[in-house]
Amino acid sequence: MKRRGIWLGLGAILVVVAVGLVLYQQQLRGPANGEPQGGPIELPSTEGEFSLSQLDDDQLAVVFFGYTWCPDVCPMSLAVVRQVMGRLDPEQRRRVVPLMVSVDPERDTLARLEEYLAFFGEEFIGATGSQEALEELAERYGVIWRKVETPDSAMDYTIDHSASLFLVDRDGEIHRRVLHSPTSGPLQAALEKALAEG
Repeated sequence: MKRRGIWLGLGAILVVVAVGLVLYQQQLRGPANGEPQGGPIELPSTEGEFSLSQLDDDQLAVVFFGYTWCPDVCPMSLAVVRQVMGRLDPEQRRRVVPLMVSVDPERDTLARLEEYLAFFGEEFIGATGSQEALEELAERYGVIWRKVETPDSAMDYTIDHSASLFLVDRDGEIHRRVLHSPTSGPLQAALEKALAEG
């Protein structure tokens, strides 16, 4: 009986690893038709109706798709954004708008997003929308996400999702796509280049 339990446990771990590898490979490849297209983001947010078109000509949004119940990738990515924001001079900082788009509209109300993002900084904006709006937006940005039921957990479900950061201008053009990293170096370098070009 113990041996069977061990094999079942190993099997479960292999499934999780396989799903993670598939999501990572899809993240590297982007959508099936090539690079992410980007485009408009218009969603209800913690600061009213948000639209990329509200940005100034010299501003960039650092867009991240995630959810507030995420146990590791999301807080790590948001902490990286916070670290990079803290290293910018005041003028550079004015030009950067951190935006988290929640792919968990069932649980992530705007009030929940506001409370969660307050831990990372007052500049952080949270946004979400209907399932249909999020699916259309995620497809344009090459973001993969799916709900995973966890009946033995108090959370009921988690969400597997790709974790790139996108540097996007007011027209929805993606200037840089930064793959997930636990360190701030890749985002710092990408943001400095994008701001210099702007």
